[in-house]
Amino acid sequence: MKKRLALIVLAIVVIIVAILYWREYRTYDGPVQKVTASKEQIERGSYLAKAADCAACHTASGGAPLAGGYPLESPYGTIYGSNLTPSADYGIGRWTKDDFYKALTEGVTPTGRHLFPAMPYTSYKNISRQDSDDIYAYLMTRPAVDVATPDNEMAFPFNQRIALIGWNIMFHDKDPLPAISTGNSADWHRGCYLADVLGHCGECHTERGLLGQMKLDKAMQGGELGRFMAPDITPKALAQRGWTPEDVKQFLSTGFAPQGSAFSEMHMVVDLSTQHLTAADQKAMATYLMGEAPPAAVPAPLGQGNEAGRMTYLDQCAGCHAREGEGKPHVAVSMLNNATLRQPDAKNLIVSVLDGLPAQNFPNGESMQSMPGFGERLNDEQVAELVNYLRVTWGGLPGDVTAEQVKALRVEK
Repeated sequence: MKKRLALIVLAIVVIIVAILYWREYRTYDGPVQKVTASKEQIERGSYLAKAADCAACHTASGGAPLAGGYPLESPYGTIYGSNLTPSADYGIGRWTKDDFYKALTEGVTPTGRHLFPAMPYTSYKNISRQDSDDIYAYLMTRPAVDVATPDNEMAFPFNQRIALIGWNIMFHDKDPLPAISTGNSADWHRGCYLADVLGHCGECHTERGLLGQMKLDKAMQGGELGRFMAPDITPKALAQRGWTPEDVKQFLSTGFAPQGSAFSEMHMVVDLSTQHLTAADQKAMATYLMGEAPPAAVPAPLGQGNEAGRMTYLDQCAGCHAREGEGKPHVAVSMLNNATLRQPDAKNLIVSVLDGLPAQNFPNGESMQSMPGFGERLNDEQVAELVNYLRVTWGGLPGDVTAEQVKALRVEK
């Protein structure tokens, strides 16, 4: 009797698992949707899609807008952004607005397939239904692009979407993300919605746990982002690096501020998202990020860096950044008040010195020329001396970066 019962239980488990796997991998064959929307709704949807930074992950380099294929590198493998155009076979052309809202807020497609949380439904979970419907209307009135999304490149067991059922039980709920500042004005609440929900800032600026979940007790306190660190953007940390609400608003609008220029992933955010926000929404985000009673910006205490590092700076860096760190417009940022030099973790500075930075264009015709990498010109000890010189002289930080830290961040070519 016990053996028979065990076989029945086993059969039921096998059937349930089979059904779950079928839901994850079956092709959706719902009817093609015909969406009629007003010009005003489409315009609102276009604006909200920019605020949500959809294009960043859903447009491949050189590809059609929103047609997918952008590679997202993660510790678990490469995940490709999906096709968001109304293509019936490769995009969301068969999705209803209810399907779209469920994908945004629950991370589940019309077939029951679970999306990897590289798609930030853990932040979008609190999007308003009206905003979701407006974005849907905008996407469904774009040109359909019949391009298949590349298969994800993830090793077992991380490629098993069925495991996301358990992940969502542990890490996904409808509770709002913890606020990083205090306030109660309309600006503060709007900024909170833009930063925590639509802009999903915490997805990059929050440390991740072993299973890829955001550590919400460290919300916005900085996180790993490939070769770089997404810095701590809580009010105290921003003020400690010299930021004011006006500086933050300017940075979101132009990619420039007295603290430097946007680079790496943040340049893409400014280019595709925040520069397109209204001045009122940029101000609201700055109000939330700094708080309604923002802490006073701390001036950078100037120090006296090591002589070896100074000689390297004069030989390798001063031609662009100027002898006393003043910088040159459209060429190189100033070292004075530079926020990267004031980050407690020196990773971004070390990687910038080793790898260099590409030329970048900014709003209003602004640009910055490329910065060459010095990884092949300078050895580990020289890079450490240079980084320490910069951090002590203009960052007001200890000169404690070691050659071993530099060596660990080198990429073999």
